[in-house]
Amino acid sequence: MRFRSSSRRGAVLGAAVAVAVGAGLAALAPVAFAAPGAPGTRPAFCDHDQRKTPFAQYLCAEADDLLDVRIGDVHPTQPSLGYDEVYYKLGRYTLGKDAINKKFDDWCEADGRIAAATAAPGARLDDPSSFTCQLAVGAETTDSVAAMKTVVIGPGGEPFLTDGHHTLTSFYETPDGGPDMHVRLRVQANYSSLTRQDFWAQMQAHKWVYLRDPQGNPTTVNKLPTSVGLANFTDDKYRSLLYFGRDIGYAQNGLPFQEFYWGSWVRDAKPIDLTTWNPNDHASYLATVKALTETMTALPKATVVDSGFTATELGALDQWNNGKAANKGEFDKLSKPYSDAKPGKLAYTLEYKRVHGLG
Repeated sequence: MRFRSSSRRGAVLGAAVAVAVGAGLAALAPVAFAAPGAPGTRPAFCDHDQRKTPFAQYLCAEADDLLDVRIGDVHPTQPSLGYDEVYYKLGRYTLGKDAINKKFDDWCEADGRIAAATAAPGARLDDPSSFTCQLAVGAETTDSVAAMKTVVIGPGGEPFLTDGHHTLTSFYETPDGGPDMHVRLRVQANYSSLTRQDFWAQMQAHKWVYLRDPQGNPTTVNKLPTSVGLANFTDDKYRSLLYFGRDIGYAQNGLPFQEFYWGSWVRDAKPIDLTTWNPNDHASYLATVKALTETMTALPKATVVDSGFTATELGALDQWNNGKAANKGEFDKLSKPYSDAKPGKLAYTLEYKRVHGLG
């Protein structure tokens, strides 16, 4: 399999690099599909489409292309976000204490190039020439590509985001980001020649779309946001809660919408009492994460959590905090206050909300 790097005009940015996909990526990544037509071929309309689609530059993207995308072009495949995850990222970007701003690490990771290496004074996300990543374009590895956000090319070439809604929304909202900034996304499939009805049938068959609102009510594809950006999504507080339990109660495993399934379990099964949870208080938020993740890891692994997925399939850890005490590991990192040299994610979230009057 080859990872191809495509520019915003559809031209190749760098030399394609042959990469043997290891078992790890094969296990984690969704199945890749060639563009419609004979195996390995591009749609017949590539480079000469007559429909004058505004997404013509994406029409010829093939599965596994690393496609340069304007983030304002991507169409979400979920109706809501955990706002507090975005607030963490924005807090880290604007109030952070890192030697190199975390936003450059996040952009480089999303672009398939691990993390930032250098950032010039005054470096900006919307000017990639002002910072460098650990890998050059064309030197991507199996592991670096596995960490990329993903997209499916839909009818007319419209790119549908299947992973990375929180990250791209954070880029959209940060002062040096916005809808016109670019980042590469890994193409999962090209369904641009399908009708919209057949396209959505494929998306639902592969579970590449999530159609429930924060209250658990079903929604429809025509009510999905048409762009990233906080104002386009509803807030799912359960999805936020699950984000902070990452690597304490469960591990990400590449399953699309994994944390939404856990969040539905929290909402519907009510495994813990949330009546005292104050999402604007550090101690209360931390205690709620602890109670929830302890309950997650205590579940029998064959327990069906939501939508037919078991605790094992949703990445539940065998031991809380990976067997470490509360003053060690990921939970200890999460617990650090904003006054610490390395604040935890919760601290950044709450400080950002305090500064911006969002509490």
